[in-house]
Amino acid sequence: MTQLNFRYITRAIILSNDYLLLCKQKQGNYTFLPGGHIELGESATQALEREVKEEIGEIVSIKNFSGAIENAWENECEISLFFEVNHQLTLDKTPKPASQDEMHLEFLWADKNCLKEQNLLPKPLIEILKDPLDKPFWDSTITPGH
Repeated sequence: MTQLNFRYITRAIILSNDYLLLCKQKQGNYTFLPGGHIELGESATQALEREVKEEIGEIVSIKNFSGAIENAWENECEISLFFEVNHQLTLDKTPKPASQDEMHLEFLWADKNCLKEQNLLPKPLIEILKDPLDKPFWDSTITPGH
């Protein structure tokens, strides 16, 4: 079995009407949800509140746990936990990076029914986020042989 680098990630589902806030590395060709790494000894919810504040300068609070996806690619593997959050963001203002450390990122609002065009990763989210999140989800991109 190949040795994989492992990450424990937390991501925010930030909705305004039927639009979802996405993150993109300026040099990348894919999008992802705001959030990031959970530090050792930090809860997933603490990490998410910290990461969103660091990325876009917004204070959010956790609304509810939405689900989890295990994801692997090349020599990387992650478990991502997803949470709907309470926020004050609206479609009329797209967030900007909150600090110099986050200038490699850009943010955009995307119709939740058009996430394939945004190359949202991990890919299972494209279908999952089309429907109301009325119960927690679980998915995996890890295939046998990884």
